Amino acid sequence: MDPLTHFPENNATESLEYPLCSEWKENPEGSMFHLAHILLVLGFMGGSGIYGLLYMFCFLSLGFLCCSIWSWSDPCTSDSFSWTFALFAFSLAQLVHVSYRLRKVTFEKEFQDLYDYMFKKLGVSLIHFGKIVECCEGDIHTIDKEQCFAIEGKTPIDKLSVLLSGRIRVTVNGEFLHFIHPFQFLDSPEWDSLRPSEEGCFQVTLRADTRSRFVSWRRKKLYLLFARYRYIAKIFALLVRNDIAEKLFSLNDRAFDERGFRYDLRLPSFCHAPEPGGENTSRVLEESEARPAERDS
Repeated sequence: MDPLTHFPENNATESLEYPLCSEWKENPEGSMFHLAHILLVLGFMGGSGIYGLLYMFCFLSLGFLCCSIWSWSDPCTSDSFSWTFALFAFSLAQLVHVSYRLRKVTFEKEFQDLYDYMFKKLGVSLIHFGKIVECCEGDIHTIDKEQCFAIEGKTPIDKLSVLLSGRIRVTVNGEFLHFIHPFQFLDSPEWDSLRPSEEGCFQVTLRADTRSRFVSWRRKKLYLLFARYRYIAKIFALLVRNDIAEKLFSLNDRAFDERGFRYDLRLPSFCHAPEPGGENTSRVLEESEARPAERDS
């Protein structure tokens, strides 16, 4: 048998076998390879939200770019270069898209101040705040000094408003109650007192103490927004009730009883309850003081 006839079979079996690593490389991969994987690790550590996406795709784009450069330096890795470059292009496209969304969600200075003071500390994203601004159509209203925002018994409760600048005086029957300062709701008690299907009028008068600017949301449009985004509804419920509590505390400093002592509005049953046995106690004290005087005489 001719031994040459066995050569093709041996070559075929050798080609089917997995190539073994004859020896380890003495030198490690280049710095570009290690930098790429460090950037990828940092990219996958990105958080949620608009800024988390911006962080993640920024590092992923740099990481896949470094992988593409490293793959291009090796002529035997065309497939790895194609994949890494495609992933780099995808990450870069996402980065541009997120940056456009972030650039698109920009507001006027007064709305930006409103976001920083009231909504940012609650973790509200710019996307959700943009929905809130769209609901009021980005309109800011102005009232001059001594102009009324609401008149008791006449102005209907059909909106929710926040003061942006200036100061509002609140009175009832001509008696001063408290001031409303910037970034406080103008009508939070009235808003919270009515259900969505109910109607009512202001029980107080709101008059501008100085030239003031405010933003308002119509009830119907705001309730439609709440129906679409339950998260925004919870944020407004928290803000409104916190504003009502602050107004009650401001009234607490002006609450006095008939004897001139300050009492707490949070305990009305204790404040207005009659003192049991108060007269009897005073009589006992008078009698006890009179008896030693008789003995001395």
